[in-house]
Amino acid sequence: MPESLVLTRLLNHLFAAPVAALMGMLGVHPANPAAPIDNTFALELAITCGLIAFFLLVRLTLSVEKPNPAQQIAEMIHEFTGSQAESVIGHGYERFQAFVTCILLFVLLNNLVGLFAGFHGMETPTSEPAVPLGIAVLTFLYYNFHGVRVHGPVGYLKQFAGPIWWISPLLFPVEIISHLARMMSLTIRLYANMLASDLLTLICFSMIPVVAPVAFLGLHTLVAVIQAYVFMLLSMIYLGMAVSHEH
Repeated sequence: MPESLVLTRLLNHLFAAPVAALMGMLGVHPANPAAPIDNTFALELAITCGLIAFFLLVRLTLSVEKPNPAQQIAEMIHEFTGSQAESVIGHGYERFQAFVTCILLFVLLNNLVGLFAGFHGMETPTSEPAVPLGIAVLTFLYYNFHGVRVHGPVGYLKQFAGPIWWISPLLFPVEIISHLARMMSLTIRLYANMLASDLLTLICFSMIPVVAPVAFLGLHTLVAVIQAYVFMLLSMIYLGMAVSHEH
């Protein structure tokens, strides 16, 4: 069993009772009610707080004449996600740029934290199925919400029926299933790739603990970056399809 992080132990010390009670109300029974918060959640919380702190720092120290390193990094990220969103989503992409930027950074940092978590015998947070599933469900709700906002409930549902009325009874359930499958696709793609990367790195460390692991750490980093980019790109594609007026 992996060693608990200091942050995990602190969170359990402060919030174990209310968290266990909340989980019980939802019908979830933790294996250890005295410590219901695990390392995965602790790492996710640390990353979330870190991102919020970074964005606050950038916002509070904005400078046109003398941008600090944090602002320069934020501007590079903004330009990258903006160019990608403009080419994929098209007109009006600015409304969704903050969301896809957060998706990219959150997935990327959760992927990369596995480089350090592995030394403590822990898994990458995104190699736990619940983590990519949570992000996938949020993405699903987000793009469908904006599809309804742009087209209205009836207009958005018409997209599922197709352009030909007599084939609608067949096409409509197929489209519904296809949209629901997107959550599974996003979840499995991220989960499976990060789990495989974790296993390869762990096996390599156990067999050749000196030089070879460096190559696998590099591979893990590459997989982490690619999977974060793919998750963001697919989110953009789904958003673009949901809000597009060309049908």
